[in-house]
Amino acid sequence: MSGVHKNTSICDDESAHYRSFARQGPNGNSDFLDHEIAQLTKLRSAPNEFLSKNVPGKFRLPVSTVKMLVGRECNYSGRGRFSTADGCHVLSQYLPVNGPCRVDRMKSRAYVSQFSDDGTLFIAGFQGSHIRIYNVDKDWKVQKDILAKSLRWTITDTCLSPDQRHLVYASMSPVVHIVNIGSSATESLANVTEIHDGLDFSWNEEDDDDEYEFGIFSVKFSTDGRELVAGSSDNAIYVYDLEANKNSLRIHAHQSDVNTVCFADETGHIIYSGSDDNICKVWDRRCFTGRGKAAGILIGHLKGITFLDSRGDGRYLISNGKDQTTKLWDIRKMSSNATCAPILGDTGWDYRWMEYTPHARTLKHPHDQSLATYRGHSVLRTLIRCYFSPEYSTGQKYIYSGSSDCSVYIYDLVSGAQVARLDYHEGAVRDCSWHPVYPMMVSSSWDGVIAKWEPVPPRRRSSRRRAYGI
Repeated sequence: MSGVHKNTSICDDESAHYRSFARQGPNGNSDFLDHEIAQLTKLRSAPNEFLSKNVPGKFRLPVSTVKMLVGRECNYSGRGRFSTADGCHVLSQYLPVNGPCRVDRMKSRAYVSQFSDDGTLFIAGFQGSHIRIYNVDKDWKVQKDILAKSLRWTITDTCLSPDQRHLVYASMSPVVHIVNIGSSATESLANVTEIHDGLDFSWNEEDDDDEYEFGIFSVKFSTDGRELVAGSSDNAIYVYDLEANKNSLRIHAHQSDVNTVCFADETGHIIYSGSDDNICKVWDRRCFTGRGKAAGILIGHLKGITFLDSRGDGRYLISNGKDQTTKLWDIRKMSSNATCAPILGDTGWDYRWMEYTPHARTLKHPHDQSLATYRGHSVLRTLIRCYFSPEYSTGQKYIYSGSSDCSVYIYDLVSGAQVARLDYHEGAVRDCSWHPVYPMMVSSSWDGVIAKWEPVPPRRRSSRRRAYGI
């Protein structure tokens, strides 16, 4: 299996593999991802042609930062400065592969971890009821240590409000708790030192006969902070109105657990969902034609979907699946419920304790609607998460994922090449997060360790220069 060596950049052997894979393409049948998103990614992350001085027709390897600086000083572009794309190109060469440095270690499994939108805070949730909020700018000091209330099994998800004043956390319960993290107290013990308000997602319609105790797998704030969207074990999507303090919507969304939900963009009109029924669905709240009617479905995974991440433009998303793949989607390719039914996998296979057979990794859905498929990481034991890399520092040119084989994988979005594999942990890496501004990544694992990865120092970058020919 390809990937970088432990704690290093891409080596010479990997450079050859990168060229080969890039020509082959993410689905093994094209030179490059032949789609609009490839051009959009290039516009966001490729250097100005006058700064790069690349020869037409040659395979485009990352351009030397020194050459770009010379080009800027000589004003080859005519602007006298780097564009946003130039900056992304420079920063994206400094992949966070060095280290790691241990941030913290707890006695229970780490399930969720994320940077705040501005990168000043980092939140990690553990199975042993603790949620820790670290102040990144103050040498990762624990700013808040939250002891979760009424925890069932584990903390399944956390989400920080857009104003960074409140945190919600979920578990296998219909009640999601919200905590004011802006208070001065470091220790937050539920309803002892601080109030952990309970938001009850139970739906109390008189015509519902299928009410029962369920759990929340995924919860997200809307961009304006007024709503929460949640995916649950009762196959439903819930939208909670925080101002009215009640559920505003329940959708009978899927035929199995809804493992992941998110808003498509800042408007909050469109919601994406992924389920153990192998399907991604798109919901447009502006044009519901009937109860539980999706705007469209996206088919391609052969097993259940563990996580979704939106590119933030209301058009593209990625998903992790139990078929051991990450897939890239364009919702303009979605189908209606009536015209394209899913093919359900073997219900006898359980990813929590069974291995995925090697021959199954090569199978492809006959009606696959995805733009690209990325393979190499492992999605077993738990709901492994995947993401687009940050827009500010990389132009979203990479996607990355945790893995049950204790590593973090980074792929080139357009070529599909595995450009890095971070090996350190001794347990499944369920979640990982790339800093929104700096080339820094933090991984969280079932070994209880929160680990920080940073770029290779300049004095150790010789192997990378050889690999890229710069």
